[in-house]
Amino acid sequence: MRRPPYHRDDRGRLDVKMTPMIDVIFLLQIFFVSTASFRAAEEVLPANLSLPGSVSQTEPIDLELEDLDEIVVKILWRDGRAGWQINGRDLSDLGQVRAVLEAAAKVKIDLPVILDVEAEVPIEDVIDVYDVCRQIGLERIQFAASVDP
Repeated sequence: MRRPPYHRDDRGRLDVKMTPMIDVIFLLQIFFVSTASFRAAEEVLPANLSLPGSVSQTEPIDLELEDLDEIVVKILWRDGRAGWQINGRDLSDLGQVRAVLEAAAKVKIDLPVILDVEAEVPIEDVIDVYDVCRQIGLERIQFAASVDP
């Protein structure tokens, strides 16, 4: 008669063979690593962007783009809606933000973008501006931190 894979010894201990369990865990690990997708999460975030046709209705861009060392985008929360400032210039919608950032990216693609966000601004509006920067090709995006204690 064949002995079961586990048995009790004289002291009452239960002996379990660990090799098959280690093999199964190793195979599961290989399966999960091989099926995982290693894509950045920000590419999947939904964003409500204005259509490219709405950009042509914006006013001309008057920033001195050649002299810029960085782009500071302030996201403000006024009267229950988001507002934007780029290097001190007020913008009324996300289409204008896109137009200014595209013009800056054409001059210098490696400009750092600093997002200065007020505390009341919903995260959706921050993600919208972040997505616009990434879609244009600006990759050096940083967030400003306040010094308040």
